Amino acid sequence: MGVVQRRLSKTFTEFFDSEKSSGILLIICTVISLIFANLVFGDAYVAFWQRYLGGLSIEHWINDALMAIFFLLIGLELQREIYNGELSNMKNAMLPIFAALGGVAFPAGIHYAFNGGTDTQAGVGIPMATDIAFALGALALLGSRVPASLKVFLTALAVIDDLMAIIVIAVFYTSKLSIAYLIGSLAVWAMLVVLNRYFRVISLIPYLIGGVLMWYLMLKSGVHATIAGVLLAFAIPFSAKEDDEDSPAHILEHILHKPVAFLILPIFALANTGIIIGADAIQTLFNPNEVGIIAGLVLGKPIGITLFCFVVVTIGLCRLPLDLAWRHVLGAGMLGGIGFTMSIFITNLAFATNPAEINGSKMAILLASLVAGTIGFLWLKFFGRPRSTDADMDTMDFEANGA
Repeated sequence: MGVVQRRLSKTFTEFFDSEKSSGILLIICTVISLIFANLVFGDAYVAFWQRYLGGLSIEHWINDALMAIFFLLIGLELQREIYNGELSNMKNAMLPIFAALGGVAFPAGIHYAFNGGTDTQAGVGIPMATDIAFALGALALLGSRVPASLKVFLTALAVIDDLMAIIVIAVFYTSKLSIAYLIGSLAVWAMLVVLNRYFRVISLIPYLIGGVLMWYLMLKSGVHATIAGVLLAFAIPFSAKEDDEDSPAHILEHILHKPVAFLILPIFALANTGIIIGADAIQTLFNPNEVGIIAGLVLGKPIGITLFCFVVVTIGLCRLPLDLAWRHVLGAGMLGGIGFTMSIFITNLAFATNPAEINGSKMAILLASLVAGTIGFLWLKFFGRPRSTDADMDTMDFEANGA
């Protein structure tokens, strides 16, 4: 008897489809940026993003302001997952939570093994993150050839993964801390929470105004300003009713999807992938930091994700969805090695005063993401068919799923 395929909600389907298109656009923007940076006017192209406007460079406005909107969307997606998504049921949530933990711990451990105690140790956070747009875009291209549960699993894993990366940014990549400004930002957030929880204010206007003030105070505090975007998401009223289109959080998430996917992330790619590929590019990739990034993303991600999932399923904390087999989890782990947006973001923080290391790290990220994405896509294309079409459901899969 075949396994029934999981039905995806309207909200999830819209989100998934937008990520597919965003991934394709990001590839185009990255290729354009690489071509421009390595042509005759390459220096001018790179210099353009360093021009100052209102006290910050164009690149900083993109990375500190526009990306705060991206982080706001990440927070809204996480909130949705917690209320009525994969994370709303603790037993269901355990699998992507532990998968994300493994997908963070192993890459970080591999990078530290190569760089511990050196000047490039700060790059330990670079291979931790999974790029949602690229990972889900690759999965979307496979369509019905992969189980619906795999799409939900990888989405939950990537969102949790990004949350962990955000925590790492807040804790480990804060150079100078102003307690007064930080308290001010948190006070504004607390006021917004009160407006939501106690006064039941559902208009988005006060939350958005408060969010801008939070962002400014967080920027002045020394904690990366994008953290304000995540905090704001959890202050905005949310309805636990699935696909409630009147919920302020649902409305804002719907409004932000296309601008983030088709404007903010492409601009981020254009500004941050202008990598100058010199004569020593290949040699640079063999430096400890670059090796740690590549090995962390290509090897650490699939090993960590698969191993942690296997352990928690084996000891009975959770089980695989009925239409998933271990080959699907491994394929998700491979796609998890696509770092890109968050990895580049952390690179800028880790090596802010070292342009050469930023350039080398970004080359390693692009190469590792290309390899991981290609391997993951091909693996799932040939071995990712849903279990409902399997003629030979082996004993290991039945036991893993609690059958």
